[in-house]
Amino acid sequence: MAKYSKKAASSVKRAVKKKKKGTLKSGKSGKKVTSQKQAVAIGLSEARKKGAKVPKKKKAKRKK
Repeated sequence: MAKYSKKAASSVKRAVKKKKKGTLKSGKSGKKVTSQKQAVAIGLSEARKKGAKVPKKKKAKRKK
């Protein structure tokens, strides 16, 4: 069983290409993305919004 859908993969691929080209901007601030990890995260986030099959975000564990 595939973890990510083809739609999600293409969304991430597009984001990474834009990052390499230097035109990928982050959320509200609109700053240029320099991190590969951030580019992948943006691609997955966009895929989630489109309704692609993507696992849920990991939540931070609370300290007791």
